[in-house]
Formats: sequence, structure tokens, C-alpha cells
Amino acid sequence: MEDVARVAGVSHQTVSRVLNNHPNVSSKTRERVEQAITELGYRRNTAARSLVTRRSQTIGVLGSEMAQYGPSHTLLGVQQAAREAGYFVSVAGLREVTPETIKDAMAHFMDQGVDGIVVTVPHPGTFDVLRDITAQVPLVAVGSIGDEHLTGATVDQRQGARLAVEHLLELGHQRIGHLSGPADWIDAAARIEGWRDALTDAGIEPATLIEGDWSAECGHREGLKIAADRSVTALFVANDQMALGVLRALNELGVRVPEDISVVGFDDQPESAYFIPPLTTVAQDFEELGQRCIGLLLGRLESDTTGTPATVAPRLIVRATTAPAPS
Repeated sequence: MEDVARVAGVSHQTVSRVLNNHPNVSSKTRERVEQAITELGYRRNTAARSLVTRRSQTIGVLGSEMAQYGPSHTLLGVQQAAREAGYFVSVAGLREVTPETIKDAMAHFMDQGVDGIVVTVPHPGTFDVLRDITAQVPLVAVGSIGDEHLTGATVDQRQGARLAVEHLLELGHQRIGHLSGPADWIDAAARIEGWRDALTDAGIEPATLIEGDWSAECGHREGLKIAADRSVTALFVANDQMALGVLRALNELGVRVPEDISVVGFDDQPESAYFIPPLTTVAQDFEELGQRCIGLLLGRLESDTTGTPATVAPRLIVRATTAPAPS
């Protein structure tokens, strides 16, 4: 820092203010310092800085099911928001979610000296384990609004399901089935509740509920059954990957989409607009979810308060797989 200060013709305190984005630095001075940093190839000594600030500028992210679209893009959203806030991210991915693996990962983060931990494990039992752990750093849960002990950030999955089903109801559909995700996923359970709520509010008894596993293969397998028995005129599918399998199955058996059966997915994967037909689906804003999550964590670091849980609103994207119910 003293070398940078000498080249820039300023004090080392001014260099420190520039590095820490302090507002009381003129644009001309900031430019001189940044030019000196570039010329000298200056890099912060993060270990030395940690000794002074007692912060590692690192956030631990505990995750699982990273092969799935939702968890993987939640992680990307958290990483992006953390980088924008000046933090590195250390990821611990769990192959198996058990109390032991969760506790081991938490101990690993403590050994690393992380400033806080974001938990993106989409199973409800995870939060029960975390409540029994006395964490030395703030925790934020993604996929849950948390409770009095653990704050959280989530996309309103229940409302997203309602948007999908209410869209189908507006098109005149009465027999609306649901191909759900696995029952032990928080998001899957919330989408089932939203499907039931929307139908119940419309005076319709929820009937066709099929548990899936998020895969296109599962969607294809169950889609063949749906195409054969024709018990529904519309199907709300819990993610776009299963919806892709459903669309292929219906096409193979000559069931037209959307003329015979309407289909709505969930997630709005980039490929969804290029399905045949393009898929009507519910979009989740993973970037905003990451920002809300990191905002909660930084609030915990700065004020040591739990903070208000953050809920991100989903959006319905209407494309070509939904149409009025067949007469």
C-alpha cells in the first residue's frame, strides 16, 4: 500500500479508502490510485487484512442436489450476489443429506473461518438439524423463510403454483392434474399446496396427483399414462424437465398440445421457449433470490439481528402449451 501511495502521490490512508470504496475520495484521486494499483500489479494480502478486520470475506454455501436446475441456479445467484458484495464463496456439496454430513460440513466451514453460511439444502429435515447446531457465525436458509432462530429467503413456490393453476382455470379447465416433485422437497410440497389451494378455491376437488422425480424420463413415463387414460384436460408439472418428457409422450400417442391437453411447467429454463410447442411456465428469479439472501446475511453480520425473511415473487410466462379447455 505504501508503494501504491508513493506512485500515486497520496497517503497510504487514502489508498485504503479507495480500496474500501470510501465515499470521501475525489474521482481524480481515486483514478490516480487505481492507475498506480494497475501499474504495480498490487493485490491485497487477504490473510493480513483478515487479522485486522477479523473477517475472512468468505461465505460458506452448504448445498445438495446441485445437478437439479433450481438448486444449481440458486447457487449461481448466491455466488453472483456475494461477489458483488466483495465476498468469496466456499461451497460444500452434500451427496447424502444426513445430520452427520450437515454437521461435518458446518465444522469444515468453521475451520475455514467463514463470515457466514448460506444453506441451500431443499429438504425440510435440514432446518431441524441446523436448529440443534450452535453456529458461531450467521446462518441464512434458502428455500425457507426460516423461524425465530433462522432467517431465510425463498421464491413463493405456493403462489407460483397458484399462478399456473389459475391460468388453466381461466381457460375453462376443470380437470387439472399435477405431476409433482419428490415429496421430501420443500419446493415440491409448496407447489402441491398451491395446486390444491387454487382448485379448492374454485370449488373443484383436487384429484389427479402424481409424484415425480424432476427428470424428463419420469415426465415421459407418466405422460404416457396420462395420454392413455385422458383423465385430465390440463396438467401442471412441477418443473420444466418433467414437462419436456410429458410433451414427448403426448406427441408419441397423438395427443395434441394444447388442443387436447394443456401443459404448464415451472422454472422457465432457457430451453423452455424452444420446446415444441414452446412451454407455458412459471419463472423464478434466482438472481434476486441470491441478492435477498446475501442481503440478509450481511444484515446479520452488521447488526446481529435475525432480519425480516425475504420472499421473491414468481411470474407466469404464457407461451403455446395452454389453450381453452376442449369441449
